[in-house]
Amino acid sequence: MVTNLNDLCKQQGISSLELADKTGLDLLRVRAICLGRWTPSPKERGKIAAVLNTSVDDISWGHTTPIQHIYGHGPG
Repeated sequence: MVTNLNDLCKQQGISSLELADKTGLDLLRVRAICLGRWTPSPKERGKIAAVLNTSVDDISWGHTTPIQHIYGHGPG
């Protein structure tokens, strides 16, 4: 069953600070990943899944925050 990363951390009692410490990833990056504002690289996914003792495929990695497109005319 695929589980949201934030929910998985809550189930296992792991804070984003702990996850950052155990994975060696930057705390701000880990928080953004947990909140669904950043999609981690395959290497980051592997580190996170290893700490949570689960498969990369069992974690939902997609954005949960809507992406806003900003249009502009650029330099000119």
